[in-house]
Amino acid sequence: MADLPSVKAEHAVPRQLEGCHTAVVDGYVVEGHVPADVIRRLLEERPDVIGIAVPGMPIGSPGMESPDRPAEHYEILTFDEEGQTTVYERR
Repeated sequence: MADLPSVKAEHAVPRQLEGCHTAVVDGYVVEGHVPADVIRRLLEERPDVIGIAVPGMPIGSPGMESPDRPAEHYEILTFDEEGQTTVYERR
């Protein structure tokens, strides 16, 4: 998409959670390098949130693997309409 910032704004992605990818999966916003198993968990549990995000591009997250650098610890966060976040999982 040519205008990804407008997609993020339309789906109320908090600025501090923005990543380089945005998708809508079964009504949830998925922002950044979120692991597929966490997306499956989100769809099974169906929490009352707008979406889920991995801010930035942590080394070791899906698509960011590196044979030259160790994986970073990172958090997968949920966010609601007010922009409040909760840690959903840590990797």
